[in-house]
Amino acid sequence: MSEPNFSGLTRLRSHPWLRLMRIDRPIGTLLLLWPTLWSLWLAGRGFPDGYNLCIFCCGVVVMRAAGCIVNDYADRHIDGHVERTKDRPLVTGDISPQAALVGFVILLMVAFALVLQTNRMTILYSFGGLALVITYPYVKRWSHFPQVVLGMAWAWVVPMSFAAERGTVPIEALVIYLAVVAWTVVFDSFYAMVDRPDDRLIGVKSTALLWAGRELLYIGLLQLLTLVCLALAGYLFHRSGLFLFGLVGTAGLFVYQLWQARGRQRAACFRAFLNNHWVGLAIFLSLVVDIWLYPFPVGG
Repeated sequence: MSEPNFSGLTRLRSHPWLRLMRIDRPIGTLLLLWPTLWSLWLAGRGFPDGYNLCIFCCGVVVMRAAGCIVNDYADRHIDGHVERTKDRPLVTGDISPQAALVGFVILLMVAFALVLQTNRMTILYSFGGLALVITYPYVKRWSHFPQVVLGMAWAWVVPMSFAAERGTVPIEALVIYLAVVAWTVVFDSFYAMVDRPDDRLIGVKSTALLWAGRELLYIGLLQLLTLVCLALAGYLFHRSGLFLFGLVGTAGLFVYQLWQARGRQRAACFRAFLNNHWVGLAIFLSLVVDIWLYPFPVGG
């Protein structure tokens, strides 16, 4: 029997447009999907509207792709000097900057068509998210905290989810928002540690450079802040001790990430970054099981 031929699949995955939108690297989509699902499950009191669920899941894919395009457009003169990004399509010339902008606009139109299926409040919130997505790639030129701005953009799914599900954004949602911001700074700081030698040479700023030598201490504190905010959210949204028990498992994953990155080696830091997919999944499963066994109280 002949061996299966996967050359066609390989060529498809290496297509410049798929690489520009990171379709070949779904980790970013997953890291955005998990807080979206946390928010929808809490906003929907365990039973998010199926229509909203489909809209937001599609929106995650579309906006992550759009964010990657605008990021690569902003960094097209920088990426060629970074080992990890030197083969990106805008650097190699496989895609022109003008074509990339057209692709970005098309994706925004698709995303806006999706959000138009929700309600007025969600539509209004979407403009704030767009502003953050466009701003983020340029922050690294003047601030050491682009990871914080990315976190603000990443966490924008929280108010949008509540707006879509409830038509209002309760003050309790702010705690989830802060948790997502802190968690995003955690995993993107691990990611920045991978590029730190190159970033130092070309003058790009990041938390990894600002915190050099103490980065694991600050990342650990942010991991703790993430857990505290999630525990407080559990209390505010009437979750049981089962959800808190799930956060203990999450804490174990955080400790494992710090241990992985202890030598500050690029490959190890990248593995610590990737491990955050399991953090998002663990939190979501803990929340789903908790709500299944202990449903929201009436009006809760």
